[in-house]
Amino acid sequence: MNPDYAIVGAGSAGATLAAWLSERGASVVLLESGPDYRSADAPADMRSPNPANIIVAPEYGQFRYDDLMARRTKAQKPRVYWRGRGVDGSSAINGQIAIRAMVEDLESWVEDGATGWDFVSVLPYFNRLKTDLRFADKPYHGHNGPIPVYRAPVTLWGPVDQALGEASLSAGLPWAEDHNAPHALGVSPYAINSRDSVRVSTNDGYLGPARGRNNLQIVGNALVDRVLFEGARAVGVRYLRGDDVHELHAGTVILSAGAVHSPAILMRSGIGLAKDLHSLGIPVRADLPVGQSFQDHPGASFVVLLKEEFAPSPGFRHTNCCVRCSSGLAGAGAGDMMFVAMNRLGDSIGRHVAGGAPVFGLITVWVNQCVSRGELTLQSVDPRVDPFIEENMLADPSDQLRLRDGIHRVREMFATQAFTCIGNVRPGGADWSALNTDAAADRWALENVGDTQHGTSSCRMGHPDAETTVVDPECRVLGFESLYVIDASIMPSVIRANTHLTTVMIAECMADQLLPS
Repeated sequence: MNPDYAIVGAGSAGATLAAWLSERGASVVLLESGPDYRSADAPADMRSPNPANIIVAPEYGQFRYDDLMARRTKAQKPRVYWRGRGVDGSSAINGQIAIRAMVEDLESWVEDGATGWDFVSVLPYFNRLKTDLRFADKPYHGHNGPIPVYRAPVTLWGPVDQALGEASLSAGLPWAEDHNAPHALGVSPYAINSRDSVRVSTNDGYLGPARGRNNLQIVGNALVDRVLFEGARAVGVRYLRGDDVHELHAGTVILSAGAVHSPAILMRSGIGLAKDLHSLGIPVRADLPVGQSFQDHPGASFVVLLKEEFAPSPGFRHTNCCVRCSSGLAGAGAGDMMFVAMNRLGDSIGRHVAGGAPVFGLITVWVNQCVSRGELTLQSVDPRVDPFIEENMLADPSDQLRLRDGIHRVREMFATQAFTCIGNVRPGGADWSALNTDAAADRWALENVGDTQHGTSSCRMGHPDAETTVVDPECRVLGFESLYVIDASIMPSVIRANTHLTTVMIAECMADQLLPS
């Protein structure tokens, strides 16, 4: 018997949807391209407060897409674009950050035609997904959800956390005890989805309690090739397990494979830019801007070569402090910039600028409200070949101007005693004297900028009549029945925050839309 729902991707959105829909009596098959595993079987490095090993160690390649490549700017060569595979997707190997979209982000979504996604409408879903371990009494926080949200007290911050906080407060920025409070700006403890220094993922919070239900089947190592159709109606998917080809028929197909692989599946299914599909010999079902409008936060990372006495142990929490602030430049909105401390290399941000240093920290400044947009394209009709991402970062002068300003602000921070007492600071591949002009800073940024692995907007949501729209505000692919995309790819624009929590919110909201409780 065919299930009611075939959900592709068991990451932040897919795991949430599968749990809710199966709880409400629907039959669900959840297909995941990577391994399926129970929480108790997750590697210790995946549970660690510092995810460095799960991201870079060769023995964990099954949890990553190590052949997925992206070029950040036209001045750079392509390098790996970090994404996770397996249940939890990227949320199994990310920094465990639980900061959500700003009110202003959601207002801009509505302005772009995503009606019904304003802050007041989605707040119940933000609240429902979490248990805030410090601010549960606030009306804008949850107290009984599956994802705990923790904030490390300042006494437990690392050396770079402390330095960033001290330098920013000394520069006149305010303290914001809770950056998930509406309109909060300033120096904040990062909200973290963990309990007792252990990651709590959607596999833990959502799939764990749902496993064992007769109406939920999880199929790991199932690489979805394309959607199956009868006319304009989606009726299932074709997928590979090893060398075997399978077809799964279902009443509704939901793509939750993320900002990289959901658009790739649509394109292989004949939904995308007609000219690109023709070039690969794919019959065109719909000429839609799939893969266009891709966004990620462009970030400049600066190395802090820590003195031996300040170097944290390998398992130390990699980041606890962020500074969300407003540049006041180029007409940007509130919170358009973010500064983040890294006490010890904890992810791929800035890894290419470290110069082989054995132990180092980072300060990363990124453009939180970015304008530039990139493009994701297929390289092959073979689903085992990952797409390519041309991120096109800093292409818009507004982004370049504000990142330049952020670089100058970091230079000022690094001159303070808060930083000079813990180590030596430098931009990768250059010294500070080489960045003393705007032109030099811009050139360095184009050659060194990285992303923050916050990919969004490749299946953009908006008004059905807009040329940039792929899915309508109900997440339905334009022109098709029973076909949805529900993940970070639908965000009209990248939010002024890390993306995990907002992606879970999207799935929570859409579970109610698809099958009200």
